[in-house]
Amino acid sequence: MYKLVIVDDEPTVRFGLSTYFDWNAYGIEVVGDADDGDVALEVIERLKPDLVLTDVRMPNMDGIQMSNILSERFPHIKIVFVSGHDDAEYLKSALQVKAVDYMFKPVNLGELSVVVERLVRTLQTEKQERKLIEDMQVKLIQSMPLLREKFLMSLIREGITFPARIQDRTLFLGLELPFEATYWVIAIRIDNASEVAQNRSERDQQLLSYSVLNIVQELIEKEIGGYVFENQIGEFVGILRLVEQEDQESLLFTLAEEVRESLYNYLKISVTIGVGERISRLASLPQSYSQAREAADQRWYLGKNQVISMDNLEQGKDSMYRFDPAQNERLISSLKAAETGKVQEELNVIYSALSRNRAEGMPYGRNLSLQLLLLASRILLELNVHKQGLEEKENELLVRVFQQETLGDLRRLVESHLIEVCERIGEKRSGKAKNVIERIRSLIDKRFAENLQVGDIAKEVFLSTTYLCLLFKQETGETINEYMTKVRVDKAKELLKDPANKFYEVCYAVGYSDPSYFSKIFKKQTGHTPSSFRDHFM
Repeated sequence: MYKLVIVDDEPTVRFGLSTYFDWNAYGIEVVGDADDGDVALEVIERLKPDLVLTDVRMPNMDGIQMSNILSERFPHIKIVFVSGHDDAEYLKSALQVKAVDYMFKPVNLGELSVVVERLVRTLQTEKQERKLIEDMQVKLIQSMPLLREKFLMSLIREGITFPARIQDRTLFLGLELPFEATYWVIAIRIDNASEVAQNRSERDQQLLSYSVLNIVQELIEKEIGGYVFENQIGEFVGILRLVEQEDQESLLFTLAEEVRESLYNYLKISVTIGVGERISRLASLPQSYSQAREAADQRWYLGKNQVISMDNLEQGKDSMYRFDPAQNERLISSLKAAETGKVQEELNVIYSALSRNRAEGMPYGRNLSLQLLLLASRILLELNVHKQGLEEKENELLVRVFQQETLGDLRRLVESHLIEVCERIGEKRSGKAKNVIERIRSLIDKRFAENLQVGDIAKEVFLSTTYLCLLFKQETGETINEYMTKVRVDKAKELLKDPANKFYEVCYAVGYSDPSYFSKIFKKQTGHTPSSFRDHFM
């Protein structure tokens, strides 16, 4: 309900206006009245009405004077003047105080209805507008973190595009970033970011980002001052604002180390932190960020999980290493001869030389790693070595090359594959693959009743688990577990033919600890449950 106060020095007019008009039909309640302007001000101050219906001429304070005061104190109140005098000057004054309408006495109820309808529509429109503005203000407050992040991101990427507005903008966003001050930028990179992301759900990834921001922001506020935000997936940027003091750089690196250690201790993630050079103006943030990013990029050479500054980048840079034809031929010969030791020696030479070049070592290292993987694939084709199981792995390796962040990671990835290639070629050249298969079968035939694992078998025949599985499948057409199951079921069938052997005893005797699982496996292999098999063959 809207609230109305009626002001008139004639009691009969006040009574008539409040009694003979159906205010409720328009959602209006008469909450008070007054016989003069000065009295009305007190009533209005107390009741806070939406509408005031007032006479113009009154003894002590007329309606014009009262309305001028109301316009200053309560500009939202709608005022309608009622007067018995057709006076142009009064009408002019009423319009000057932004009266909504003007009526003459005696008041015509039909005319009053038209005026009230117009008033209510105006009040409803203003209410909707206020609600819209309130909603927008709430949304603006809710989106303030996003607006701050967007602004900070623009500072490190484009700098300051409108210097004249920077103070007003930082004030609006609640950021303490003076135009002239001492700043540093740090780039915090999550090591192995792609693997970290792959092992987490979307919810957990968002939770991780939120946790990183909270931890880093808390340390920044505690030690120095400034802000941190997520610039891109796996990279967080800190804009640090330092007060003038002698040991600024020491304080900066202490903070960076605390950030690195805290993220590892609390979140179990490794990060590399690049530190840009000190700048003295907000507009120079892109320069410091570029240096911080370049410093963090050097983890491929200097290693992960540490703080790297521009000083590390100024160390000497050797000339570019190139993979020459002689090395290529030596590696080909070593692979074809299945000489694992020599392959590893060549890889030592290659990756050590790459690590000495600071400018292009990692990009060239990725390209060279791809070349080595493709070289191994070509040799397998030339030697007619079966590649079953390797093609899919090769495709995966080509993708993983670009996910590695250090030369050491690249080296381990390539070396592992080339050693497996040597094993394949060695088996082919020595013709001992069949011997290995026979040894595996013999081992299973003797120890099937044990809790025998594929890893145990691999150790017995001195092969990696992965290569063992691939070799057995390639040579026999079935997996090791399939063969082991077949051996166990055959033995179980033999034991079940003796009525003296209880079902659970047969289960344990052939290497199963769960009778229900044994029964399921047995039926899958034979088409019978153990009991129906015994009934059928007895």
